[in-house]
Amino acid sequence: MKPFAPFAATASAPSVRRPGALRLLLAVLVLSAALPALAQPEDPLPRVSPSRAGFSASALQRIDRFYADEIARDRVPGAVIAIAREGRLVYYKAVGMQDKASGTPMRVDAIFQLASMTKVLTVVTALTLFEEGKLPLKSPLQQYFPQFGAMQVARVEAGAMRTEPARQPIFVQDLMRHTSGFTYGGRANSPVHKLYPLSSTAAAYATDGAGLLDTLSKLPLLYQPGTAWDYGLSTDVLGLVVEKVAGKRLGVASDERVWSRLGMRDTTFTVPAEKRSRLAQPLPLDPISGKPQSIRLLREQPQFDCAGSCAFSTAADYLRFGQMLLNGGQLDGVRVLSPKTVRLMTSDHLGKDIQNNVAGTEAGRAGYGFGLGVAVRTEPGIAATNGSVGDYSWNGANGTLFWVDPKEQLVVVVMAVSPGDIRKYYREQIAALVYGAMER
Repeated sequence: MKPFAPFAATASAPSVRRPGALRLLLAVLVLSAALPALAQPEDPLPRVSPSRAGFSASALQRIDRFYADEIARDRVPGAVIAIAREGRLVYYKAVGMQDKASGTPMRVDAIFQLASMTKVLTVVTALTLFEEGKLPLKSPLQQYFPQFGAMQVARVEAGAMRTEPARQPIFVQDLMRHTSGFTYGGRANSPVHKLYPLSSTAAAYATDGAGLLDTLSKLPLLYQPGTAWDYGLSTDVLGLVVEKVAGKRLGVASDERVWSRLGMRDTTFTVPAEKRSRLAQPLPLDPISGKPQSIRLLREQPQFDCAGSCAFSTAADYLRFGQMLLNGGQLDGVRVLSPKTVRLMTSDHLGKDIQNNVAGTEAGRAGYGFGLGVAVRTEPGIAATNGSVGDYSWNGANGTLFWVDPKEQLVVVVMAVSPGDIRKYYREQIAALVYGAMER
């Protein structure tokens, strides 16, 4: 098998015994000198050699070989992988194709649709308001939107559904840790799920923010608030609370409070026209099912800044975001959150009294609890993914993933466009590759 282009060896120089080839080479050099140099994206963090960061350089090459094989087998178009340890960039590569249909190679500053990695960004924006005393975690949702003051909770027995009153309000903390009772319609087939929007994206195309709030306030909750972790529209509602408190659209508030302060230049809810050529595209067919696949957000703007799924970013931007969290809320002298708030965010908020369904999202989540916006590993072993107790993470349904391991002073971001079940395979494999390359 020929090496895939990003990993191919550099071609040897033309022989001086071939005058035609020499003239062609000289012409290329002259033309190149006459053209402006292409701007190269800056590294998101200072670089360090793998050995100084406790990695084996040869073992890191397994990542190259892994993706070369996956790309050659047409299972993923390409990816950008960024690994930082102790605040230094150890590995930062673009592999494969950004858009296979057009023949566009992947670049390190390719822009990816984040899907649910949007949720973590939103929670951090909300926590900046929390630190200012504007958004207490135990403030009830009805304080911001009164229509949520008399919520009903579903009870399904023998296939029939009835409702009972919620025993306590939905609190902001419930929105951050997915214990509100709001669900996603696409996650199961019960009578309750059939009432809900399939996903954050589906909700954002169907209605605006006010419309979503009106819809959800009339639906029965899947669980009593504060009693069970269930993945759903909680963060979308949180984003609308942020807009109410900040008095600004979520994207504007997030940029002012977090993104621009960290130098996250390409993180946005709306990719401007001049950057759209950098959008990474999926393969036309799901490599497992063979069915057509696409990402609507790459083509059409939704009706509001859906906090659960609708943002875009780059590997560089998200690595800086993750490094800020690892640093206890600051990066390059800019403080976004206090160390105590980051510890609060990245501690388990489920405890023994809340039903923990986190592992239901994917097998690799066994042994995890949930903090504010992130899954948090609470036990050694159990999980199928390598890591440490205390590592925290979340992923996106379109193939993006990130995690922070405070014990190992490690931040990893992988940006790829691999929607469908294959993304779960990559999540386990990249963890195995990264930790398998560590020597200390």
